[in-house]
Amino acid sequence: MSVIKFLMALILPGLLVVLFTQITFQHYVGLALSVALMAVSIYAGYTHPPALYVVDAVSLTVGFWYANKMVNRNKH
Repeated sequence: MSVIKFLMALILPGLLVVLFTQITFQHYVGLALSVALMAVSIYAGYTHPPALYVVDAVSLTVGFWYANKMVNRNKH
């Protein structure tokens, strides 16, 4: 597994959740769009080693946590 793929899998899915949350103002929609995008990339074969699936899931979880905090902060 290359270091660049690992770093991108660690950073990009979480950023996608936050970006989609900013666009749609719904953190669940942001997560769903990010998961759909990741599923398509896995199906297309861009995420090759299965260990990257775990790193993607961790990044999505952290991104969802941050997006949830961001949405709750904006409500108050």
